[in-house]
Amino acid sequence: LHCLTLSCYLGSYRITMIRISLLLCSALWATPAVAFVAGARSSSTARPSFIQSAATDTDDILKPPYEIEPLSLRIGHGFDIHRMAPLQDAGQPIVIGGVTIDHKDQKWTDADGKYVEKGGIYETQLGVVAHSDGDVIYHSLVDAIFGALTLPDIGQVFQDTDPRWKGCDSSKFMEYAQEVMEGYGYQIGNIDVTLILERPKVASFKPAMKENIVALLKTTPGRVNIKARTHERLDSVGELRSLSCHVVLTLERA
Repeated sequence: LHCLTLSCYLGSYRITMIRISLLLCSALWATPAVAFVAGARSSSTARPSFIQSAATDTDDILKPPYEIEPLSLRIGHGFDIHRMAPLQDAGQPIVIGGVTIDHKDQKWTDADGKYVEKGGIYETQLGVVAHSDGDVIYHSLVDAIFGALTLPDIGQVFQDTDPRWKGCDSSKFMEYAQEVMEGYGYQIGNIDVTLILERPKVASFKPAMKENIVALLKTTPGRVNIKARTHERLDSVGELRSLSCHVVLTLERA
């Protein structure tokens, strides 16, 4: 009788332990796997806190009412163009890729006849006419990142009528674009920059531009390329009255 009672007790104990084990397993399987990964996103479609928004929020245009789908790869294109003028008129130097372009006097075409006869050549130091610092590479990169994420263009986000951006260092725009990109769960795949200007020559400045881009967008040198070309003396770019830039980039899931 005692043996039978002990056997029943042990059997009941085993059943109880089995039930406890099953409950623990169920709890573990029911917990999202990301809870066990430090720093993982809790949901692949969850919006980061700094861009949480109701559909009716029209103040922040980086808070769209639609889902920015977690695609594995996104492609963006950015373009920017700015006028160049004598430094005394522009009021600021040429800054490209975060680098101030020091140069000799250049043969600028005076289309309006302010300094020489209309259409004549005026040799002068050049600057960029812009609301901010007029950095065409940085502006194109920001535009490409926003475009890849289906967000509005840089001109809508950083409006040239807003006094806050007057003379602003465009690295601030880059830092913000990086924050937005990272917040949506992306990082730079690769970047291809095409800078278009007749003069001054910028080949010696390209390594520093690349270093700046790599640092600001938290990527690596093997993912960033910068090309520069002239405009074969055609149009305003060829006459040194403007410079422009195209950027194509990919974003990949971080």
